Amino acid sequence: MPAPEAGVFERLSALAAIDAPGDRQLKTIAETFTGKPLGSVPIGTSDDVVVAIEKARAAQAEWAARPVTERAAVLERYRALVVEHRHFLMDVLQAETGKARWAAQEEVMGLMFAARYFSEVAPRLLSPHKVPGAFPVLNRAAVRYQSKGVVGIIAPWNYPMLLSIGDSIPALLAGNAVVAKPDSQTPFATLAGVELLYRAGLPRDLLAVVPGPGTVVGTAIVEGCDYLMFTGSSETGRGLAERCGRRLIGFSAELGGKNPMIVTKGADLNKAAKAAVRACFSNAGQLCISIERLYVEQEVEAEFTEKFVAAVNAARLGASYDYSADIGSLISEAQLEKVSKHVADATSKGAKVLTGGASRPDLGPLFFEPTVLTGVTEEMECFRDETFGPLVSIYPVDNIEEAVRSANDTDYGLNASVWAASKSAGERIAAQLHAGTVCVDEGYAPAWGTTAAPMGGMGISGVGRRHGPQGLLKYTEPQTVVVTRYLNLDPPTLFPRNKWQPFLMAIARALRHLPGR
Repeated sequence: MPAPEAGVFERLSALAAIDAPGDRQLKTIAETFTGKPLGSVPIGTSDDVVVAIEKARAAQAEWAARPVTERAAVLERYRALVVEHRHFLMDVLQAETGKARWAAQEEVMGLMFAARYFSEVAPRLLSPHKVPGAFPVLNRAAVRYQSKGVVGIIAPWNYPMLLSIGDSIPALLAGNAVVAKPDSQTPFATLAGVELLYRAGLPRDLLAVVPGPGTVVGTAIVEGCDYLMFTGSSETGRGLAERCGRRLIGFSAELGGKNPMIVTKGADLNKAAKAAVRACFSNAGQLCISIERLYVEQEVEAEFTEKFVAAVNAARLGASYDYSADIGSLISEAQLEKVSKHVADATSKGAKVLTGGASRPDLGPLFFEPTVLTGVTEEMECFRDETFGPLVSIYPVDNIEEAVRSANDTDYGLNASVWAASKSAGERIAAQLHAGTVCVDEGYAPAWGTTAAPMGGMGISGVGRRHGPQGLLKYTEPQTVVVTRYLNLDPPTLFPRNKWQPFLMAIARALRHLPGR
């Protein structure tokens, strides 16, 4: 099955929110598997962002005035279109990112889960709800939710459709407009998702995609939006947080990870070893929540390592638009260089390569073998730095306490995996880990797919959460409305002022016995 034809990318390119695109400089996007051109997109400017935000702000007022159920109906139609066109979406994702087909499917399923969950819960979560007033009977209080306005989304290249459109879904359901900047390497994935949203009935100006460099387009979005959602490196996230802080606008981010897996004695080593291949090498390891550190109890370390290396060696590395490959390509020369550098640094300082360790130009320009190291020590770059590629290190530990301590010895805190003798033992270990999500007897996918629960990072791995009620309500401004009835806080006629305040205090003291206080 070949990559989509050039006409497909020309159609998607026309959806970019850029006036007079024919007069603009173009960026050519190459098929990652081969390096051959796929198509070109116009490069946006700061003026394009200003115009897009102006149009989005005008469209947002009408959109926010619609009942939430109407907004949810658009997203429900979008979900149906994703299911219908899932193979096309996977083709585009593979062409731009080089990931294996199953990893592209994982991304499309994430869109389906997000659209389903937020469409179902938005009407309830966004409805006004009563809360106890300061003084019963006298005060009636309710909390309402107003939209932020225009949400800016800066998306990464590794899961470009899910982390642009998937984040747009709750923002739109909350009544906002969205202006999104896809990564310059993967604009077509975002545009393919937007195309289906437009077909589902979303107003064109309500969601604008402006391709272009972060220093230009990204900066303009930060300077003009009312809330920013970012997925990317911790370093870039710091800088964006500072800019948002200067403007006093809200900011949410999923950032980097150096995620651990713990395997204890008594665990099912066959299942753990097989699942670890997916956990470590999904999207060739280019996943914020993938595993890069394996802590294995000494008693089972040799057996687990043997099984894991065998499972890695059995994984099929290749370029195909079907499900015949288990692991795909890296996305760029920069990623290939970083992985190669980490492996070379580690081996030059004494680490041992158990399998992999080399690029595979025979398969394509950006392929690198899934690589397993032992003997990694603190002076090696891959010990603490996020590789973001197909490289994982195994560390034997004496006991569970050492495994937990080592797993938590990082500035990151995004995801973790635990394999123990029982589910309850795994849960006890999970509770001790400094990570936003923990999977027991799996790697990362069940936690990501549980859209009803918050997903995000601790430490330098993120700010705020996507998914769950927080993933929707963060795109709103809560407003408290309190209605005072019968009497206000002034003393009633003929009630002595010097006795009114002690009377109020007596009521306040009595309120501690009422529920909700």
